[in-house]
Amino acid sequence: MAGKVIERFLNYIKVDTTADENSTTFPSSLKQKNLGRILAQELSDLGVSDVFFDEEYGYVYGKIPANDEGTSPKTIAFIAHMDTAPDISGECLNPQFVENYQGQDIVLNEELGIKLTTKKFPELKEYIGKTLITTDGTTLLGADDKAGVAEIMTMAEELLTHPEIKHGTISICFTPDEEVGSGVDHINLERLDADYGYTVDGGALGEIEYENFNASSCVVKVQGVNVHPGEAKNKMKNASLIALEFEMMLPRNEKPEYTCGYEGFYHLTDMQGNEESAKLNYIIRDHSKEKFEAKKAYLEKVAEVLNQKYGEGTVYLTQKDSYYNMKEKVEPEYFFLVDYAKECMEELDIIPRIQPIRGGTDGARLSYMGLPCPNLCAGGHNFHGRYEYVCVESMEKITQLLIRLATKKYE
Repeated sequence: MAGKVIERFLNYIKVDTTADENSTTFPSSLKQKNLGRILAQELSDLGVSDVFFDEEYGYVYGKIPANDEGTSPKTIAFIAHMDTAPDISGECLNPQFVENYQGQDIVLNEELGIKLTTKKFPELKEYIGKTLITTDGTTLLGADDKAGVAEIMTMAEELLTHPEIKHGTISICFTPDEEVGSGVDHINLERLDADYGYTVDGGALGEIEYENFNASSCVVKVQGVNVHPGEAKNKMKNASLIALEFEMMLPRNEKPEYTCGYEGFYHLTDMQGNEESAKLNYIIRDHSKEKFEAKKAYLEKVAEVLNQKYGEGTVYLTQKDSYYNMKEKVEPEYFFLVDYAKECMEELDIIPRIQPIRGGTDGARLSYMGLPCPNLCAGGHNFHGRYEYVCVESMEKITQLLIRLATKKYE
């Protein structure tokens, strides 16, 4: 098992599955289906039942029938996403192995002077004596979430080749487009046919997450008036400057670079403009639903103030909620899923780290669709960038964790 999960991971990251946040198709990049077809064939070859590749939307489904004579009457799903983030290239990856890591800075690309340093990433020191897989400094690695895919696939092989491991019905699903927030837009829950689930889409070994941000996106459009600058007095309304004024009216200490833990933020992701028109794109995040709604209301107030100052119709704001905190769905009735994960970790000498996600997962939206779905570690760090890495031993341990969770009695 140990070598298989790494072999799978290395094979999967060869397939470019970068999502496209500007696309109007689903999946956002058709190349995601290339990995979907590979995974569907692999599931079939392993002997997984009811394997289905959704040619239209790119989802992969499969079932491992129960062999415990009905002692676990409920079906548990394990879910991971196939796409990688569009923040940096996911094409032509050149993964590098650092064996028996000894706490030193890691040179990712000598020619470009790119290093993975312990000063910037002190958690590296936790992996002394372990084997790490890093990037070459020019792409991401794809551990988010191909590590999760590889771990679920290896779990499936172990369960199918070792019938002495007793378990209830296991459902498997690999999704597209999680990185652009639409990973479960077209999921077929009837085909998935599960009572509970776990996404395997977290970071360091031991992470268990059942709280995530409430999330929305915001677009601010500014309509200006452009005239020749030599004749601009009392006539020009510079849309770019008004857009900057909008940004400066937001609380400076409520930006991602100044927040952690349960603290929310306003995050300017993109801006463009000239004198005539300008546009700002934001994402809004907070664990507290009350504070989340207050942030959205504050944006409306800023737009109102600027329209009073510069004239109605100058600033036009639209907001759209993306997902909500799964805590509201998991904690009241399904906290046993968190307890099971904690118990299994402790049995494997993994230290559980129950913490909030400063982001979201497919599981957050699934929890609001009737499938309570906490998130588990996949073993990686520094997702979405050139400093991404994953620990080999963590991936092997997480595969054991999934096997243990598969044997729990879900009632």
